[in-house]
Amino acid sequence: MNNNDSAIDEYILAHIDPESDYLKALYRDTHIKLLRPRMASGHLQGRVLHLLVEMIRPQRVLEIGTYSGYSALCLAEGLPQGAMLHTIEINDEQEEFTRPWLENSPWADKITMHIGDAMDIIPTLQETFDLAFVDGDKRIYLDYYELTLKHLRPGGYIIADNTLWDGHVLEEPHPADKQSKGIIAFNDFVATDPRVERVILPMRDGLTIIRKKDKR
Repeated sequence: MNNNDSAIDEYILAHIDPESDYLKALYRDTHIKLLRPRMASGHLQGRVLHLLVEMIRPQRVLEIGTYSGYSALCLAEGLPQGAMLHTIEINDEQEEFTRPWLENSPWADKITMHIGDAMDIIPTLQETFDLAFVDGDKRIYLDYYELTLKHLRPGGYIIADNTLWDGHVLEEPHPADKQSKGIIAFNDFVATDPRVERVILPMRDGLTIIRKKDKR
């Protein structure tokens, strides 16, 4: 990142809604206590997720990949009363850190945290979702996509994170790099999927917004 990029980032953050004290404390704790803290959504992406929820007004939201809980809290913050976010984290070692942050938050009554494999858990929820945020194992993004689309209402949205993958989508992946291969396969498939509309936002590490077409 050059100095101008850094200055632009600072300018953007100074001209959007501020980060709440609770989210700021979580972000700080994430960087102190967890490996790979860059995985947390952070201020800018958190405000984008919050506003998308405010615009879409979903009643049922799915998140694949809870990590420290930052994105879950931003999603839940925008939910109306009576709505629910189901967030799924496969790493059971993450629960000790994340669950208290979710349960002690102002939005705890709108969040249900599940520990386990999303591919196993989603069918058991017996829910039709209005919105899904996909930020799990990049190697199986296409599997997440197909399962989520199956449980998404017509007109519902999928938001997929990390779809530019630090620019590696422009490169020929190493044969052992299954994460880059997974993201590239996902992007290529979604780009021509007739069931959806889609756009990639070049913010942070790439954010793809996908809308499931209405049945005609």
